[in-house]
Amino acid sequence: MPYTYLLQCSDGTFYTGWTVDLEARLRAHNSGKGARYTRSRLPVKLVYWETHLNRSDAQRRELIIRKLGRKQKEGLVQSMSEEKKE
Repeated sequence: MPYTYLLQCSDGTFYTGWTVDLEARLRAHNSGKGARYTRSRLPVKLVYWETHLNRSDAQRRELIIRKLGRKQKEGLVQSMSEEKKE
């Protein structure tokens, strides 16, 4: 199942991506084998994710999230933390 995800880097910035294996992708990012952007900002923390029916939906959503401003991304993270509390 494809995922769109948002990572928070050690410097406080956000990184958005998509994958079919969320746990493996997070391990890759934290081992320095992920995206070039995250390599110099380790460790990273998974702060938001969504599941999708297919890869193209996940990639489309990734582009939408990338274009969001910081406050909007923080809103996504907040919504995820509120969902976990329920």
